[in-house]
Amino acid sequence: MAIILPYRGIMPKIGKNVFLAENAVIIGDVEIGENTNIWYNVVIRGDVNFIKIGSCTNIQDGTVIHVGRDNGPTLIGDNITIGHMCLIHACTLKNNSFIGMHSTILDYAVIGEYSLVGAKSLVTMKKNIPDMEMWYGNPIQKQKNIDEKTKKMIDDSATHYCKLADTYLKGDFCK
Repeated sequence: MAIILPYRGIMPKIGKNVFLAENAVIIGDVEIGENTNIWYNVVIRGDVNFIKIGSCTNIQDGTVIHVGRDNGPTLIGDNITIGHMCLIHACTLKNNSFIGMHSTILDYAVIGEYSLVGAKSLVTMKKNIPDMEMWYGNPIQKQKNIDEKTKKMIDDSATHYCKLADTYLKGDFCK
């Protein structure tokens, strides 16, 4: 069972049909939407500000999500894929965005709808990635606009992980 803890009397709010891996840690002022999946070794800590995660969002193994003290909540929309071992800190990820493995998104950055951040990228403070663009690098640079094939891949990723999480919720992965 996941570790779900209050911070100063505020308990996380978990939506229906959410998969929480048994060693995921959810602390404080955190709201998680329906059908979202939080995988192994994920830490989501809403202590000095709040975190809101939408529906059918996929947060993969080893990711850390935190907030900033000075007006720095973390807002994560619907149908998002956040790859393995990401650091998501006091930023906004709009609906249908895709964050590649081992990427870091820093304070006040905004990732637009259907935008893709490539693996091992660094999104610096206050960076605004417009809708429908692919960016990667350290520091991040625009590569191209999102085409229909990439848009479909982003949609398929969120759908795939919702279905995969359902097998874990039902215990089907053991069979």
